[in-house]
Amino acid sequence: MLSRLSARTLFLLLFLFCAGLLGFGLYLQHFRGLEPCPMCIMQRYALALVGLVALAGALHGPRNGGARIYGALILLIAIAGGGVAARQSWIQLYPPAIPECGPGLEYMLESFGLTQALPMIFRGAGDCTAIDWTFLGLSIANWSLLSFALILLLAGHLIVRRQVRRWY
Repeated sequence: MLSRLSARTLFLLLFLFCAGLLGFGLYLQHFRGLEPCPMCIMQRYALALVGLVALAGALHGPRNGGARIYGALILLIAIAGGGVAARQSWIQLYPPAIPECGPGLEYMLESFGLTQALPMIFRGAGDCTAIDWTFLGLSIANWSLLSFALILLLAGHLIVRRQVRRWY
């Protein structure tokens, strides 16, 4: 089925996939009260970069060589994001002696004040080992790892496929 779709369509679908995942992450943060940890924030950055490269590919509509370049960029970013997700999944299974990978939000606000705490808040304040939400027995980090694996497969497909069809 993927071989029937143009590179532009695949890039657009990948962009929508990334936007949906980022939107769901923001929903969990702002409406369910789940604070992202620093590793979650790094995964969000990687997902946003994949989405932006995919959007550029969708708008550009490249031919074979260009689709391979976009695919290679996406592949590299997805490897980095997947590596962070794999590490977080690992530390959730085998928590280290020091459970947090960053100070708590309350501590940052009390100790540093709002102006100094804002950059720290943006970096994330949750506990990287905590499993606050699951779906089908998998944590957010596990789902993130699966998502990056799917992105890797799609990027690999874009790199090795022979014919790229265009649509306008």
